[in-house]
Amino acid sequence: MTPPSAAPVVSLSADHLSGAVGAVADPTVRVLVSQAGADPADLSVVAVASSDTRIAGAGDVTVRGRGAEREVSVRARGRGLCDLTLRVTGLGAAAATTVLHYAASGPVQHAADTRYLTGASDASAALDVGGGHLVLADDESNTLRLYARGASGGPLRSWDFGARLGVRKEIDIEGVARAGDTDAVYWLGSMSHSADGEPRPDRSLLFRTEVRGAGAAVELVPAGSYRGLRADLIAWDESRGGELGFAAGAAEGRGPKRIDGFNAEGFEFAPGSTSVAYVGFRAPLVPAKTGGGALLVPVLNVDELMTERTVRGEQAGGRAEFGEPVLLDLDGLSIRDLRRNSSDQYLIVAGSWADDDGSEPYALYAWDGRAGHGAARLMDLPAGGPGGWECVVDVPDLEVPGARVQLIADCGSADWYGTGVAAKDLRQPEWKKARAVTFTVTE
Repeated sequence: MTPPSAAPVVSLSADHLSGAVGAVADPTVRVLVSQAGADPADLSVVAVASSDTRIAGAGDVTVRGRGAEREVSVRARGRGLCDLTLRVTGLGAAAATTVLHYAASGPVQHAADTRYLTGASDASAALDVGGGHLVLADDESNTLRLYARGASGGPLRSWDFGARLGVRKEIDIEGVARAGDTDAVYWLGSMSHSADGEPRPDRSLLFRTEVRGAGAAVELVPAGSYRGLRADLIAWDESRGGELGFAAGAAEGRGPKRIDGFNAEGFEFAPGSTSVAYVGFRAPLVPAKTGGGALLVPVLNVDELMTERTVRGEQAGGRAEFGEPVLLDLDGLSIRDLRRNSSDQYLIVAGSWADDDGSEPYALYAWDGRAGHGAARLMDLPAGGPGGWECVVDVPDLEVPGARVQLIADCGSADWYGTGVAAKDLRQPEWKKARAVTFTVTE
């Protein structure tokens, strides 16, 4: 009598997976299989059941590969949640099963050009690091995550800078700027209160990282920080008669998402400089009324604010110095991101000071970074999709016809799966996601 074969062993690299109806490059998971005495290539892996075939059925699951590690992808039929049962069968017909918890969002806009970056949903600032990769900040955490730009899926690696910078709550990272072709990259918190007007001191942090390497092998190392920029800005404005309304906008009890609030979302170096950088404001508009100008304030000595002592929680001497404010006519919109290239061509993502969910207008503008020079509206950005546009990954040569740019939306408020739960509140990181779309911006 032939003894019964041992049961196969099956496991998933992640037991939660997100997809989208009509997506062309959804995330996948790996399934690992083995059986004592069996060649892994002889084991079969198939989907055998679904808890809701309206979302995805067993026939919508594809398993690729023949070895000990297989790749599983799912084609979404409808929006919602379901459980998919996978079965591995080996020698002697012995079998084992595992369950993949699947979540599908609704139909994709611009499917061929859309990717979903999973693991976090509140995308707030992006940095191209070469080799087809980017580093993405999330305003709900102090973690920077590395992604492949052309693929949907989770982070390849991450860096949590909270403990290293001595902060307890989120920095609310909203801006990033690389100092020319150097290894120095600066990350700026929003400097705002909480939504209900409570002080959030950790959001006033400006910190620097050193970039080592590039692409999938990139490393980020902390290289200084400064906590005084918010206080410096308010004191500077007061010394000029309070024309920008910073003190009132930053008063305790006043929320940041007001036309006269205090909330920074853009950060980028001035043309040809590695020391002068613009802080771009989501609020206030100047004047603080419908149709007001979008505000940038030049910080003249960004590089001098960073010292090794601040890495250890001590504030070095010296304060930020500022140049004349710059006002841009963005058709009543404010700055949600600001990015330049090596030719000093700038792209500005402009949106409502109030919008969180993408329901209000957004537009993309070109600028040359010079005070007194206006910005040119390139295109209206699609409205009505999940999330508000916030991140320019990098700026192409805007003089070349057919130039394309990748933008990322903050999707923290999106109810991706029709469950009534905002993305930022989902318990499963694999179900959180931000939307990245590549647009053609020049004819």
